[in-house]
Amino acid sequence: GQVLELLRGVQRGSEDRKRSLGRLRWALQNEETQQKFVRLDGSIRTLTGLFTSSLADLQLEAARCLHELSHSSVPTVAEACLPVTSYLLTYLSGHSLEFTELCLYTLGNLVVESEAVRKQLLPQGIIPVLASCIQSPHEAVLEGVGYVLSQLLQAKEAPTEIIPLVLDSVLPQHMLRLVCSGLKAGVGAAVEFAWCLHYIICRHKDNAVLLALGAVPALTSLLLDLASQIPQDAPEGLELLVCPVLRCLSNLLAQTDCQGQDRRLLIALFLILQCFLQQHPFLVQEGLWLLNNLTADDPFCCSALLSLDLLPALLQLLTCSQMATVLVLTVLCNIAEKGPYQCQQLLRQPLLPRLLPLLALPDPEAVGQCLELLHLLFLHCPEAAADFTRHGGHQVLEQHQSTPELQERAQALLDVVRQPPGA
Repeated sequence: GQVLELLRGVQRGSEDRKRSLGRLRWALQNEETQQKFVRLDGSIRTLTGLFTSSLADLQLEAARCLHELSHSSVPTVAEACLPVTSYLLTYLSGHSLEFTELCLYTLGNLVVESEAVRKQLLPQGIIPVLASCIQSPHEAVLEGVGYVLSQLLQAKEAPTEIIPLVLDSVLPQHMLRLVCSGLKAGVGAAVEFAWCLHYIICRHKDNAVLLALGAVPALTSLLLDLASQIPQDAPEGLELLVCPVLRCLSNLLAQTDCQGQDRRLLIALFLILQCFLQQHPFLVQEGLWLLNNLTADDPFCCSALLSLDLLPALLQLLTCSQMATVLVLTVLCNIAEKGPYQCQQLLRQPLLPRLLPLLALPDPEAVGQCLELLHLLFLHCPEAAADFTRHGGHQVLEQHQSTPELQERAQALLDVVRQPPGA
């Protein structure tokens, strides 16, 4: 009854129609009211009529009502708004900033809830429209564009239906530009677009477009800038940008053969990790993923890590979290794999005493990685086995003889440790 009253008030066309719309908007903040409203005959038609009217204030109020509806998590409500999508797109090149912003966030919300809406928006040209909006000078509009795009790129059909269209447009070059100007312009839009790039990179196998646009050097240079600004005048929310940027770079490096990365990237990475270690420990594992991908097949990076004396900083992160432990050990394995010289450098750090407590951890993944590292150290520096025994390492290994997934590796190491010297 009350919802019908509100609709009638809006339909009557009296001079306080704007006030009726205001009341309707307020009522539409309620989930149940939203569902009742879209079931009423002519409700969306009426809103669409006002949304497309020539009176700017009514149009704005109707846009606010649609925006409230778009917040619904019920797909039928989103689908009831299907008749409005083409107008939402048309108005993106529109009048006031607030109106453009409302249209963007309404679209973004509708995209999340309904595949039907996404299917309708693609032929209506949402990608070209967003490609034109991303060239706006207004931070608020850019953030809205980033929101819509990130919702589209997370859709289940994105890899086949959405990402190819995005890559064929001018969006990637502008996204990259906005991410990399995040320190000078607005961090908000940069964060949105950094996540957009991340969704493209991790859901799309061939990232030739982004690589050709120079994504790797551009993101590397952004991290160098970030590191040089930390901690003097780092803007608020910077960690929110660092996270997707580290992921993008990490995944691009894993997908391509970018040998001989800039040594300065290693230093920048450690500065960033040191800076965020206390407040935002989640960034440590993001940084370590990148470090793992940098050192995995690149002897240059491993040597740089040693020659820049970054090992102590790396070892500091060993006990930062369960995930960090595994990742630091993986990076140490990447280094140890490169041969005797690298292993000697590791052993000079007194590495063995730091490994013993890790072997007693209840985490089989960390222990397994630790056993792998010991295997490489003993292989390249046989004298390390005797040193390990002096530290009481064999007792710890004996405990793992009964752990099914570790027993073979533990036994193999025990055989090495028990060999007479010089054998």
